Amino acid sequence: MVTKTKGVGDLFKEVIDKGLCAVCGACVGDCPYMVFYRGKIRMLDFCNRTEGHCYEYCPRTFTDMDAISDKIHGMPYIGDEIGTVRKVLMARAGDGKTRAKAQYGGTVSTLLSLALDNGLIDAAILSKNTDDKLPAGFVARSPVQVLEGAGSNYMAYPALETLNRMPRDSKDRLGIVVTPCQAIALAKMKVSPPSQRVNMDNVRLSIGLFCTWALAYDRFYEFIKNNVSPAKIKKFDIPPPPANRFDFYIGKEVKSFSLDEIRKYRMSTCAYCLDMTAEFTDISVGSVEGIEGWNTVLVRTQRGMDIIDDAQKKGKLEIKELPAQNLVHLKEAALIKKARAVQAIVEKTGDRNNLIYLGISDKLREKLLAHRVTPQGGH
Repeated sequence: MVTKTKGVGDLFKEVIDKGLCAVCGACVGDCPYMVFYRGKIRMLDFCNRTEGHCYEYCPRTFTDMDAISDKIHGMPYIGDEIGTVRKVLMARAGDGKTRAKAQYGGTVSTLLSLALDNGLIDAAILSKNTDDKLPAGFVARSPVQVLEGAGSNYMAYPALETLNRMPRDSKDRLGIVVTPCQAIALAKMKVSPPSQRVNMDNVRLSIGLFCTWALAYDRFYEFIKNNVSPAKIKKFDIPPPPANRFDFYIGKEVKSFSLDEIRKYRMSTCAYCLDMTAEFTDISVGSVEGIEGWNTVLVRTQRGMDIIDDAQKKGKLEIKELPAQNLVHLKEAALIKKARAVQAIVEKTGDRNNLIYLGISDKLREKLLAHRVTPQGGH
């Protein structure tokens, strides 16, 4: 993937100090020199290693998209709007209690719970809100614990830190929920497995979440504290378009803010992210525009197909065909994100041949540079 001649100093110089860090967590959790603190990756002490996994696995250091696509999907990176997909559908949990607890259709919680029940995995790595309503990674070992992580927070957090903290001798088969940038880091770890960290063969199921941008952990939390009592918040939500608002559920009341105001707290690195639908996972999940309570589901691998089929057979998921127009809109949004990312990178570097981290073909680069996009919005 990369020439192993760079370490933590280069990671800070090339990524973190330049505002490109995605806070995925691939560099922390098993390193004595770095830590996640108050929304940022920070160096506790100088590390003089000239090579390191922290640099190698970062989703903002050079990423050979063909190599990670070949590892996950068995083929080169196709560059299509939503990536390699075997099946597109809409789904929701068959259990009303799960739907009531979940953000939208409860598909992610249902699949993780089924994977635990079936013995496909022994534990699931996901996030839940702390008492202060900040996202934190945790390990769920039962369907009850999985539901503790239901719902979205929208703030960036280091999911892979929790993976890196798993005991080195652990034989637990793992499921993990990731955003697109985290999925790229996870794929890089699978291409070149860490020698003394978690056994990547034990990661048996990856579920990706659609993401256009994430909110900066530190700056957005200050906004929350200035406008809403964190302890009283029950749920966060960004309704599908055309709502254009961010909702805080406070007891039975809802306090809403315009997305135009919330966008000020986006992570700067999100502008350079190519992937909206978590293309390097087994299954990708988002909301369904205009259809409340259902998830859009993109099944990408055979392992994903197997668990989706099992969930439908056992009545764990209700499954329908995604309306054609919804798929058209999803592809349009995903293509726009790709084009904006490449155009923003070239604007930053001033060189169309320097895409910072993106190892894509010249043909795809030129296609995305030529695609006309509107000013960035969405969620």
